[in-house]
Parts: sequence; structure tokens; C-alpha cells
Amino acid sequence: MPDIAIAEIPVDEEERPLPPPEPPAKNALIDGPILRTLLWLAWPNVIALSAGTCVVIAETSYIGRLGVESLAAMALVFPFVILTMTMSGGAMGGGVASAIARALGAGDRERASALATHALLIGICFGLTFMLGMLVFGPWLLKLLGGRGKVLDNAIGYAQIFFGGAVLPWLMNTMAGILRGTGNMKLPSLMILNSAVCQIILGGTLGLGLGPIPQFGMRGVASGSLIAYLISISVMGWYLFSERARVRPKFRGLRIRRAMFIDILKVGAVSCFSPLQSVLTISIFTHMLAGFGTAVLAGYGVGARLEFMLTSVAFAVGIASVPMIGMAIGAGRIARARRIAWTAGFVSFVAVGLIGTLLAIFPDLWVNIFTGDASVRAASRQYLSTAAPMYAFIGLAISMFFSSQGAAKVVGPVLAQSARLLFIAGGGWWLSMHNATAANFFALAAASMVVLGTLSAASVFLTRWGPKRAPVAEISPALSGVID
Repeated sequence: MPDIAIAEIPVDEEERPLPPPEPPAKNALIDGPILRTLLWLAWPNVIALSAGTCVVIAETSYIGRLGVESLAAMALVFPFVILTMTMSGGAMGGGVASAIARALGAGDRERASALATHALLIGICFGLTFMLGMLVFGPWLLKLLGGRGKVLDNAIGYAQIFFGGAVLPWLMNTMAGILRGTGNMKLPSLMILNSAVCQIILGGTLGLGLGPIPQFGMRGVASGSLIAYLISISVMGWYLFSERARVRPKFRGLRIRRAMFIDILKVGAVSCFSPLQSVLTISIFTHMLAGFGTAVLAGYGVGARLEFMLTSVAFAVGIASVPMIGMAIGAGRIARARRIAWTAGFVSFVAVGLIGTLLAIFPDLWVNIFTGDASVRAASRQYLSTAAPMYAFIGLAISMFFSSQGAAKVVGPVLAQSARLLFIAGGGWWLSMHNATAANFFALAAASMVVLGTLSAASVFLTRWGPKRAPVAEISPALSGVID
């Protein structure tokens, strides 16, 4: 039977059935359960920030071996060091993480890579600004704070080394912000932990001397910190530029774009006012308490150390919420972003509040670690029984601050910090005019925490997140008359 050729009938391409679209890749930060994802991101930060607390304790220990003058010198320069680290880490670093997370949430990886490059440029510029500012004006500022003689010399020696390399902490925290913006919390936390261990070992060795290594004093302690930062920068830099990260900064053929700087700085630069106001608030309150004598001031200092330790818990939860909220905002999922914010706020409030309340009931669990002096112990107990339960509101405020960074709406929490500053300054002045006791000032501190937490939460509740709605006339010219 002869073969019969059957002509192939052409089929219109438009009539061919299209293959089913591939399901979009799942992103746990956008699609995963909120509480579980938040805690999974937060736990590495808790470990890393706890190590930072250990650095403060260890440095205080071996600087004390250098003499009373060295301890006093560290007290002079410490606020400037803390300001550098909080601005570069929590403030500007949060702004970097927010911008990159929002770009990734919108599916724009090229923009995220460009933002990473611009973020590194910002970190270098701010580091150079701190370096020049402290090298030129540092000795005058340290003298203004009361530094004299050998104490001033030691403080200047530390500042010259540390701030001479101020670009390093800014670069380290900027790189950490880039990685956190992609949802990678483990590597930055591991590097912070590594940096803490190296700081303790190198700072102690160079400061006190060991074997053939001479004693460099305060300059050696500062050098140990910078070497530790450099090690962390090397590892994170290798990871970022070797295409292992979700974004890769690109300097070849870079075109500087103002919009990229604005996207980062509208969050990071405004956020920098928060730690600045916080340091100013603490300085004013400490100055007021100084009039009650050394025991009361030392007792408050013991309580303030507890506050510093507990806020690291809220910081860990808050910084974990930044990429989750940023990606949700970028993907247009505003309701989910708000649920993440309130979940993080609840976790921080409860975790910090439970520990604070426990130590308010049993203050000796904390006080016995630091002092055996009866008068200092009495002042510490009084402060903790009054203020420690209110640390919950500090935890809430920190969480709301980072949530607002993720949404790029950070003005409200910064203004809440301004309100606390005014509350402390005005309330402290009024108490001073009415012969108030130290207990009254402790109550003022506790009330200021409630003010800060409440106003920070209110600012998140009242602030619109996401893009602004278009006016009716812009929706559709054809429908505007019908809608009217």
C-alpha cells in the first residue's frame, strides 16, 4: 500500500496552548510564618550582641590593670566610641539593610547591587568624617569633658589610634547591613562574634603586653579593636565580591546616582539622630545624679549596665525585622509588614520586660556581680526596683525603631526619642527646683522609658506605610467623573 503523505496543517501561534507558568520561588522572609522566621533570624544576633557585652566587661577588666588613669580615660572616650558604633551599625546599617531589602522584595536585584555599592561609598565618607573630626577636635572635646593630666593624655592616645582608623568600623557595619538586607543574619553575626573574641585577645595582649610584645597601653587596646574589625571586613568583603551573596557591589563602570544615596540616607541619616539623642539624654541624667554623690551615681551605673545588656536582646529582634518588613514593603504586602512589626514589638516587650521585672524583684542577682559596697548596693536596688520593669518599653521602642527603618518611615521613632530627651531635661529641671530625692529622679527615668516606648509604638500605628495613594483624578480620567 503506498505511503500517503499527510500535509501538516499550520496552527496559528496564538491558538497554541501556552505552557503553565512556573511558580515563583518561595522567599521565607515574604511568605514564611512570621514569628518562626523572626526568631530564626534573631537568634544569631542575640549571640553576637551578647559577645559585644563581654567585650565591654573584658576591656574594663584589663584597662583597670593599666591604672585608675586609664579607666578614667576610657570613661571619657567611651561615649564617642559608642556613638560611632551605634551610628554605623544600628542607624546607618539599618538604613542600608532597609533599602536593599525593599529592592529585593520588588524583585530588582540590579538595584539592590547598585545600592550596596553606594552604601559602601557612604560608609567610607562617614568614616573619614569621624576620623577628621576626632583627630582635629577630639583633644578639645575630651578636655571639655573634664580630662586633665595623664587621664587626658591616655584618652587622646586611644582616640588618635581608634579614630585614625574610623573607616574600619564604618565599613564593617556597612557590609553587615548589606548582608542583613538580603536576609543573611548568620555571617554578620559570626563576624561580630569573631570580632569580639579578637578584640578581647588582641586588645589585652597589645594593651598589657605579653612575652616579647611590649605594653602599648591605651593605644594598644585601640589597635586591637581595629585589627579585629579589619579581619571581619576581609571575610565579609570576600563573601560579597565572590558572588556568594544575593547582591554583589560593582565598582567597574559605576555611575553615581543621587537617587541611590537618597534611598539609603532618608532612613540612615535620619536614624543617626536617635543614638545621638540617646547619648545626650544619658549624659544629662548622669549630670543631674552626680549631685547626689558617688554612691548614687555608681548605683545608677550598675543599673544602666543592665539596661545596656537587655537592649541587645531588643536590638537582635529589631534588626531581624528590617529585611522581613523591607521585602514585604517592596512586594507591596503592607499588611504583612505591619504584622511583622507588631510581632517583633511584642517579642521585645515581653522578653526584656520579664528579665527586667525578675531583677527588680531579685536585684542582688545583678548587683552582687559588680559591687560589695553597702551604699552602692542600696542605690542600685532602689534604681532597679523602680526602673527595671520599665525596660520593657525600651525594648518596645527599639523594635519600633527598626521596624520603621524597614518601612523607610523612621521620623516618628526619632521624634519619640526627642520627646524623651525633653521629658528628662524638663522633668529633671523641675525636680531640681523642688529639692527632690534620688528616688524621684529614678522615677523620672522610669517614666521617660514609658514615654519613649508609647510614643514609638504610636508613631508606627499612625504612620502610613507603602506608596501614597494616587488622587482620584489620576486613577483614570474616564472614571473620575463616575467616581465623583
